[in-house]
Amino acid sequence: MTSGTLRSRLAACLLNVSEARRTDLVEDVAKAALYDAKGMQRKETTVLNIFNDQDYNRSVITIVASVDSISDAVLPACQEACARIDMRGHAGVHPCMGSVDLIPIYPLGEAVGQRDCVQQALAVARGLTETVRGASVFLFGWADAALQRGLARRRKETGWFRKSPDLRALTADVGPPPRERYGLTGVGASPYVMNCNVSIDTQDVAVGRSIAAALRASAPGGLPGVQVLALPHEGAVEIACNVESVAGAAPGGRTDPPWPRFVVDGRPYCHAPAALITARVAELAGQWGVGVKGTALVGFTPQECRGLAELALSEGIGEFWREQRRIRM
Repeated sequence: MTSGTLRSRLAACLLNVSEARRTDLVEDVAKAALYDAKGMQRKETTVLNIFNDQDYNRSVITIVASVDSISDAVLPACQEACARIDMRGHAGVHPCMGSVDLIPIYPLGEAVGQRDCVQQALAVARGLTETVRGASVFLFGWADAALQRGLARRRKETGWFRKSPDLRALTADVGPPPRERYGLTGVGASPYVMNCNVSIDTQDVAVGRSIAAALRASAPGGLPGVQVLALPHEGAVEIACNVESVAGAAPGGRTDPPWPRFVVDGRPYCHAPAALITARVAELAGQWGVGVKGTALVGFTPQECRGLAELALSEGIGEFWREQRRIRM
């Protein structure tokens, strides 16, 4: 595949696994995406970032490859995670249901469409349940062919937001009924979803929940595409946002700050910028007399993700997470 063709065919998976405190284990999961059983590096594949959160006991691994082969990288990583993460002993403040909690496939290149991403997502879902005995999957987004239910809705339906979901009451979309060992894994495809977390200077989770309720897309005056949790984090409260891309131009003609844009299957999309989310959290927190401590992106914006992937692949850097801080400085 020529470099130009590869750039236009890139896809990303922000793989969420339910472990962060054993960093060597998480790195082994990332390496399983990069290297085959003989230790040979997979072509056209890079791991851009590993984000570990100790309080959440959750890691997000950013894998980028050609959409035609991304399942070949993601599936071994999931198999490694399932082999080494037992949900029966998991503890963390972030909601989760599976050893591998989430496998989203996102288009990055302009030649990658919905059908491509769905094909790869379903290949991972089938491969995981066929090779890891007892693993089970629910589908979301484009991969939920019949209803196209988004991730937030599917999580509500499966009880993901509850402290102790009842796996016995659930039916998987792919694979057997969920078991405690592996839990339940979400597999799907959609336009890119950015993760933006804003920390506020309080330990009062009730304040955080009030801010989250006003910020999320379903609230009057909330930010379109933004799904929010308020969680205790490192002695403060974190407003943890999933920033979904929305179809069309910036809602209400918003231009300050500008909403980043991209195109999938000829259809324009945009997403709320991190600066706007931070400013809105600061405004809402100020009403409680609380300040903002900082903002963290879990990985990258879609534009950063593609740009860094192109750089990593052009230079043959598979373990880019070891290099990114030096390269971006």
